[in-house]
Amino acid sequence: MNQQHNCDVLIIGSGAAGLSLALHLAKNADVVILSKGRVNDGSTFYAQGGIAAVFDENDSIESHVSDTLIAGAGLCNEDIVQYTAENARSCLEWLIEQGVNFDQEDNDNDNGKVKYHLTREGGHSHRRILHAADATGQAVQTTLVDRVNNHNRIRVFERYNAIDLVCQNSEDKNKHCIGAYVWNRNSEKVERIFAKKTILATGGASKVYQYTSNPDVASGDGIAMAWRAGCRVANMEFNQFHPTCLFHPEAGTFLLTEALRGEGAILRRPDGSRFMPSFDERAELAPRDIVARAIDYEMKRLGADCMYLDISHKSPEFIMQHFPTIYEKTLSLGIDMTKQPMPIVPAAHYTCGGVMINKQGKTDVENLYAIGEVSYTGLHGANRMASNSLLECLVFAKAAAEDIEKHLPNTEKYIELPDWDESRVTDSDEEVVIQHNWHELRLFMWDYVGIVRTTKRLERALHRVELLQQEIEDYYQNFRVSNNLLELRNLVQVAELIIHCAMQRKESRGLHYTLDYPELSDEINMTILSSEDL
Repeated sequence: MNQQHNCDVLIIGSGAAGLSLALHLAKNADVVILSKGRVNDGSTFYAQGGIAAVFDENDSIESHVSDTLIAGAGLCNEDIVQYTAENARSCLEWLIEQGVNFDQEDNDNDNGKVKYHLTREGGHSHRRILHAADATGQAVQTTLVDRVNNHNRIRVFERYNAIDLVCQNSEDKNKHCIGAYVWNRNSEKVERIFAKKTILATGGASKVYQYTSNPDVASGDGIAMAWRAGCRVANMEFNQFHPTCLFHPEAGTFLLTEALRGEGAILRRPDGSRFMPSFDERAELAPRDIVARAIDYEMKRLGADCMYLDISHKSPEFIMQHFPTIYEKTLSLGIDMTKQPMPIVPAAHYTCGGVMINKQGKTDVENLYAIGEVSYTGLHGANRMASNSLLECLVFAKAAAEDIEKHLPNTEKYIELPDWDESRVTDSDEEVVIQHNWHELRLFMWDYVGIVRTTKRLERALHRVELLQQEIEDYYQNFRVSNNLLELRNLVQVAELIIHCAMQRKESRGLHYTLDYPELSDEINMTILSSEDL
């Protein structure tokens, strides 16, 4: 029989959303956090830019709301945007209480009152981005991990993959989540976790694309598990491509933060000429979808491998003070950003759609919540505005915590979950098959379902993904699980959802741009998928 762990709350994911939620709940509940890799391996740790909130007296919540709605291209839920902007400052102040040291202004004449240095990024009409140099995510992640590790009611299980949610139909005939099957990568054994409440905080699915700024763990696990459990998903066609990833064979997935453009960096062609003013009056500070398409267009038009981002007109002191991480990284690759432009390409960065939830983070399945990038709240609409992502994690972690505390059963009763049956499976001796399928999936998603799409490309992608699904399901039924198999199974499922959503949208809006329907439709609709639709 597989080992079973019991807890009040199971949080699958160890980024800003999951860690914040754990700290909110652990006063009154026993919490288990599941981390697929090491606890710092997720996207939060690598976030450079910052977190948006109104701290400037010349700024306003109304302005933050307006900027977000404009960036979202008509598809944001205005009530959710208002709720998020109103709660932004209190959530940032909570982070500061936890010990996150955001950059401050040098200010000796304000009665000792702390004044934070605020930067500006694309889509924002004011400076409202709190940051810790150019490594905000690292500051947030390490601070929250330290707090979690020192809490006696929180257990962190590192190197554990969630396989699937465990659900049952209750007396009210609704499906209830009662925990999950998980794969312990340390012992290579399947285990069970019973939980009164389960929360998906697994991040996005950008690893479905060949080029991504995300770490390897961003494989859409939570979206796929929620879909298999019966949850609806929404707006999966809106995949944000960050305009400026460093283009260098040894750079990996290194991102060049949008704050560079907020502080005056200019996008240039290989000949040094500037091009963004020809595409949008906001130039380099246009929303990410516009900037990414402009770069993609210029690369294809010129047959160029990359474009360039140039901040060398600023003083070396300014650059090294505000962007120390980027300066050191690029210098290690032979690029001196104080003297020369940096080569860049767009890369898949953020999943704007996800598991449908309400304002409290609740999904369609009882006792199952989703927060952060895995979820669809309505905050981002057709395009996420810069530095609203970590903010969403914090705001909805707090909202979910308040709802969970109200409805957490006050009982010590635990349910014995069904045993995991692997009596008819064997060890695989063909890992090469998984690797081949993995590369094929990411390549055709990049080519057919990328920054610019067509109906024919989407049809080709759907045909390919259906063939892959059959192969992978057969493989999954016959061989013991592994990290690569579990991630591939989830990525193929998410790819199918992305393609179906993209095929349903007969217009170009926000991050979804198709040559067959280049104009905006007069009708503004969400794209919602349920299991009955496929």
